[in-house]
Amino acid sequence: MIKSTPAGVEVTVRVIPRARANRIDGTRAGALLVRLAAPPVDDLANAALVDLLAGRLGVPRAAVRIVAGARTRSKRVAIVGPTLEAVWRALVEAPGE
Repeated sequence: MIKSTPAGVEVTVRVIPRARANRIDGTRAGALLVRLAAPPVDDLANAALVDLLAGRLGVPRAAVRIVAGARTRSKRVAIVGPTLEAVWRALVEAPGE
């Protein structure tokens, strides 16, 4: 689900668009479960995902990039900067905050 890379980390994410609010809702089937209010059209859900992750991790939006699955609900997201432990604490240990 979260693996270390030379530049930072990669996170496997499962997105549920058109939710009531943007929130991280734990894990499911080896992926971080993220609910997004945005619909999956015109990259709105992808932009909402990047905004949510960048805000939660305290990194610039440019440090978060979808590297696989831009057109599917299952995605791989690269995040430059933070350590695996910092990402784990911010995304998995404190979901929904």
